Amino acid sequence: MVDFFEKLGDRCLYLLEQLGRMGIFLFACLVCVFKPPYKINPVLRQIHFIGSRSIYVIFFTGAFTGMVLGLQGYYTLRKFGSEGLLGSAVALSLIRELGPVVAALMVIGRAGSAICAEIGIMRNSEQIDALECMAIDPYKYLMAPKFIAAIISLPLLTAIFDVVGILGGWLIGVVLLGINEGSYFQSMYASVEWQDIKMGLVKSLVFGLLLIWIATAKGYFLHLERGGGFGAEGVSRTTTDAVVLSSVAVLLWDYLISAIML
Repeated sequence: MVDFFEKLGDRCLYLLEQLGRMGIFLFACLVCVFKPPYKINPVLRQIHFIGSRSIYVIFFTGAFTGMVLGLQGYYTLRKFGSEGLLGSAVALSLIRELGPVVAALMVIGRAGSAICAEIGIMRNSEQIDALECMAIDPYKYLMAPKFIAAIISLPLLTAIFDVVGILGGWLIGVVLLGINEGSYFQSMYASVEWQDIKMGLVKSLVFGLLLIWIATAKGYFLHLERGGGFGAEGVSRTTTDAVVLSSVAVLLWDYLISAIML
């Protein structure tokens, strides 16, 4: 029994230490975002990596998500004789929930894992220590451009996801299943309000901050991970932890933001 409580206390202290470390890391990164000098080229490179190179996966994921919503929504609404409301169902589902969440999960899998591995390898090979020896702030040089790029890119990727998903629902509902095109877009126009768009925008901004915070922090503190963070195995384990933790954080905050804004 004593051993159990000892291990439990040790685990709780470790989690509190990690939470405090990541909180300080986030504060330092946000300070560096607003701290001069401002350099545009590193930010543009990160926008290209996080945003532009994610467009293809966002496009195809959004298209098939919208098509599935159109197909499932049609057969559900047909039971109540309300096929004309398909456009409303597809648009609200994408704009308020599926768009921000699925786009964030796709970016975590494609860009977040790569960013965590990149910074982890830099920590492993002592490149971050070398930057500090040359009096270069790693928060300003490495983290700030990634934070700015993620916060800019994710709302734009979410908007692309929503538009493509709505067109995917239109393709299934109107072209394939024969719903009236006017009723599809009119129901969407009548039901989607600014509050729904604002909710999706807030979620995408929060998710962008969450995913880049967790990915960069896990890589930066690779050497402090339990079980040994050094070596290829340590990088792979830390990257996996970052992807899992980011995904769970996105789903958790999706519920919290919905509960607050509804």
